Amino acid sequence: MKAYVYGASGPEITDVAKPTPKGTQVLVKVHACGLNRADLGMTKGHAHGAAGGVGTVLGMEWAGEVAELGPDAKGVKVGDKIMGSGGAAFAEYTLADHGRLFRSPSNMNFDEAATLPVALATMHNAVVTNGALQAGQTVLIQGASSGVGLMAMQIAKLKGAKLVVGSSTDAMRRGRLKEFGADLAVDSKDPGWVDQVLQATNGEGVDLIVDQISGPVANQNLKATKVKGRIVNVGRLGGTHADFNFDLHAARRIHYIGVTFRTRSIEEIREIFNEVRKDIWPAVEARKLQLPIDQVYKFADIGKAFEHMEANKHLGKIVVTL
Repeated sequence: MKAYVYGASGPEITDVAKPTPKGTQVLVKVHACGLNRADLGMTKGHAHGAAGGVGTVLGMEWAGEVAELGPDAKGVKVGDKIMGSGGAAFAEYTLADHGRLFRSPSNMNFDEAATLPVALATMHNAVVTNGALQAGQTVLIQGASSGVGLMAMQIAKLKGAKLVVGSSTDAMRRGRLKEFGADLAVDSKDPGWVDQVLQATNGEGVDLIVDQISGPVANQNLKATKVKGRIVNVGRLGGTHADFNFDLHAARRIHYIGVTFRTRSIEEIREIFNEVRKDIWPAVEARKLQLPIDQVYKFADIGKAFEHMEANKHLGKIVVTL
């Protein structure tokens, strides 16, 4: 089968063996894939958790049909339309654990379904499970114009947040954040953004920050968070190391929580997918939670899709179809 593989000379479409499902695995005939920032790093040879390097089939998000079941796979049958996440997605066929997928709603095509699994699982876990957002509270999403950031704002609104703040350093994307739930849009490179957040929250700061940037905004986040508020760190787009004001962290008694899928067990990931199904799936089916598709590329043009992502001018998801 055809797959997009990182080789000694970089990523390229090549022939690899079609996988066979074992245990609780499901073999998926892939119809569409969503691109993610972690994929971009892996096309340059970087590792993402335990995955990466020469010989790696790239990709982590897909929509397709069940082609075959492992002996212990449950909950789906051959022919079911599904979407999910996991490694080796950029291929004609991929494997997925039966607990790491969703049934695609009947009112959603494969391209649309491929945009959702990573954003839904990541941001429900960050905003609701770890962020403990309650109706009437206030939230700031750092890096809100990314696909997962757009989803985080929508989930926050769905759960009853009274104020949603989104940050983006790009003026065009910042201007569109209100379409996805932002009541206030700020530029995290503007030295005055913390004052804007404090003004919008009567000087208190927000109850919750979901931070995809870290690095350069770490201390500003502390100033923008309410006393006894929460910061959930889901990314490191701004870098992995930075100065951190421990005294301010202690003085504001902030709960600082780190989350990532890279160190989670399959049991933990299954539970995250279960929580999405139990809590917000009716909103997915009603199309209340959805992401815009910026551009769709054919699989043969997947290199161009990554060039488009690297140019960093898109809003929403980039999709590749097979």
